[in-house]
Amino acid sequence: MTNFQPVFFAVVFVIVALICYLVLRQLLPTALDKRVEALGGAHPDSSPRPGVAASLSGAVARWLTPFARPSLPKGAWEKSPLRLRFYNAGFRTTTAPIAYFGAKTVLTFALPAVQLFYVWTFPVELQATPLLALLVFLAALGYYLPNVVLAHIISRRQRELFEAFPDALDLMRVCVQAGLGMDAAIERVGREMELESSALSEEFHLVSLELRAGASRADALRSLALRVSLEDIDAMVATLVQADRFGTSVAESLRVHSETLRTKRRLIAEESAAKLPVKLLVPLIFCVFPALLTVLLGPAVISVYRILLPRLTGQ
Repeated sequence: MTNFQPVFFAVVFVIVALICYLVLRQLLPTALDKRVEALGGAHPDSSPRPGVAASLSGAVARWLTPFARPSLPKGAWEKSPLRLRFYNAGFRTTTAPIAYFGAKTVLTFALPAVQLFYVWTFPVELQATPLLALLVFLAALGYYLPNVVLAHIISRRQRELFEAFPDALDLMRVCVQAGLGMDAAIERVGREMELESSALSEEFHLVSLELRAGASRADALRSLALRVSLEDIDAMVATLVQADRFGTSVAESLRVHSETLRTKRRLIAEESAAKLPVKLLVPLIFCVFPALLTVLLGPAVISVYRILLPRLTGQ
């Protein structure tokens, strides 16, 4: 162990301990909260104390605000495609762009800095050109890593919406056939879908809030399609808008669209089942077949070797 290795581990320990302290400081209740809770009263704020996720995200956003300013886009944020991607991921707070661009700035400089500190601490033989290429690669990785994380969150959320939407559509059709109005059906579906899919329940709740605020049904549904960016929901919105415009039966339109979605899900399941043999081919060839051949042919090869070896050597 070199003399620099204890220094490296000590610095890592201090950084991790400092991060844990800052996180716990934001999450744990303060002395005022403990005293108010002991007296059986409410929190001094009119709103309830935010949860762990909200407290942590707020603390991270406040810490990243100075780093996010150099990367924040100038003007026209309302029409930015990145803002729509935040909506697709379910991020609607003002801290989302701060955390995103702040993470870009921090990771762009932090990953090369960690590499330089590692090279300085440990005696690693690296030429200038490979080291420079590695630093550039780490900087690019840190800059584009938030894009990858955001794309993964969007994909996972859209998958959840895709799987839960047919059930919500069937429930909406039942509500309309039972005599509820379209606005009341949307609100009821938002409440009932909370256990199965919190994301879909939140989207329907937002539609209900827009309708209460005075927006037309067509505008509220188009906002839903814009926030979600899912083909099935786009088709449902177009169906409901046309049914509302031309005065056709909403229940019948929902029934036809529900059957279409059910057929689409069945075709996707059949497609996945048809792809399964091809996906199993590589593991079978490289993992199962060698072990099977070893078990079946191994004893025979050993017996043949024991019989032929004396004859080949002339014994």
